[in-house]
Amino acid sequence: MLTFAAIWVLVLLPLPWLVQTFVPPRRTAVLSVRVPFGDRLRAAGQSGSAVRLVTRTAGAVLLPWSVWVLVLLALARPQWIEPPVSRELPTRDLLLLVDLSGSMQQQDFTSASGEQVDRLTAVKEVLGEFLRKREGDRVGLVVFGDAPFLQAPFSTDLQLSQQLLNETDIGMAGPKTAFGDAIGLGVSLFQNSEAPAKTIIALTDGNDTKSQVPPVEASRIARQEGIRIHTVAIGDPTTVGEEKLDAETLRRVAEGTSGRYFFAGDRAELNGIYDELDSIETRKVDVVSYRPKTDLFYWFLLAAALVTMGDKLAIVLAGRRQSALSTEGTVHVDPATGRLEVRA
Repeated sequence: MLTFAAIWVLVLLPLPWLVQTFVPPRRTAVLSVRVPFGDRLRAAGQSGSAVRLVTRTAGAVLLPWSVWVLVLLALARPQWIEPPVSRELPTRDLLLLVDLSGSMQQQDFTSASGEQVDRLTAVKEVLGEFLRKREGDRVGLVVFGDAPFLQAPFSTDLQLSQQLLNETDIGMAGPKTAFGDAIGLGVSLFQNSEAPAKTIIALTDGNDTKSQVPPVEASRIARQEGIRIHTVAIGDPTTVGEEKLDAETLRRVAEGTSGRYFFAGDRAELNGIYDELDSIETRKVDVVSYRPKTDLFYWFLLAAALVTMGDKLAIVLAGRRQSALSTEGTVHVDPATGRLEVRA
């Protein structure tokens, strides 16, 4: 669609006519030469053989007006507006904490095909489905064992996050569990976040055996930073030893940040947890729409230049034609008799 950003400039369109009409022309004295044979020159000019006049046609009179209109159109900033382009801005940063400690190798979950799989395999399967529903969010991934590691920074590229999640394996971060340190790393990752909603979802058995900062203490720091933590307990409550499920710690971490605690006893329950998380963490999207604009003023200036050049070229050609015609009949004065002669 063609529009003009400064359409008011077109009010200047009648300015040349107003100046010509209401401003009197400047009068100047014209020098002339008196000759005794002026009547003969006038007669020769009327015969058309000696003097030929070049007159401007109606089209030539319109050329200055055409240039004036084109210049005004260029000053009015003509623009071609493209169809609107919309872009979604993420309003939430979501960080996933995935436990890769040795306890995640316990095969007490059932896959979608009904097979017995380890805890991490079940988490990958269900978390992959969860990521596909997170369009519009910036998602990051932190894995932890003996220490936490950033696997995927915050990004709206959910396929990348899912690919990096699938590439993880049990024990690749160490056999122990540094859950508190993982929360601390998550808090530091949110420091540069400008999203209004900041959420951490932790999938672990909660039995911290390696952290320098206790998980509950780390959750207090997260609360001060406006970060909400949802914890998902992965494991069998009857397990003892280092692979036991510390549900109490996970519950205190979640409640300390106004989050929710969930227990995933099997895959079906784990699916239900993410359905509930979808209802709790509803997705809000800010949509920014704009219409690209392309300036077209240079086309009007180019047209004005071409019209001006065409006018000048026409004047030059007419002058050459006049010179060629003037050689057909010239006026000569006989120095002996003083008589005026017109020679072809």
